[in-house]
Amino acid sequence: MMLPAILADIADVAGEDAALAIAAARGGTQVYFPPVPSDDHWLSKLIGHEAALAVCDRLTCGVGPLRADVPLGPAGRAAKAREMVDTMLREGRSERDIALATGYTTRGVRMRRAGLDDRQLTLF
Repeated sequence: MMLPAILADIADVAGEDAALAIAAARGGTQVYFPPVPSDDHWLSKLIGHEAALAVCDRLTCGVGPLRADVPLGPAGRAAKAREMVDTMLREGRSERDIALATGYTTRGVRMRRAGLDDRQLTLF
């Protein structure tokens, strides 16, 4: 799965499940990553202390705290809408029905069908 940069860094050191858990719990907000999290820090509680140590070391380089915007990743509305469009395309639903059900435009549905819709995702 392709993850946004900070989530990809987290996945590299703590695994994709940890990155997705962080996105689900704190995605869409700015969070604080200390150089060395305590046992009772939110990150340690969420993914385990050893994984939290690895994540914070990677993100802060052990130098100082970091405030970072955590993206929603696959938990966000856009990802869920894409998943819904893809499911409806596989079911053979019409572009109009898909657009009305998902908030996509018919042009967006056509682009998704053609495999062109993911171009913008690389920006995030």
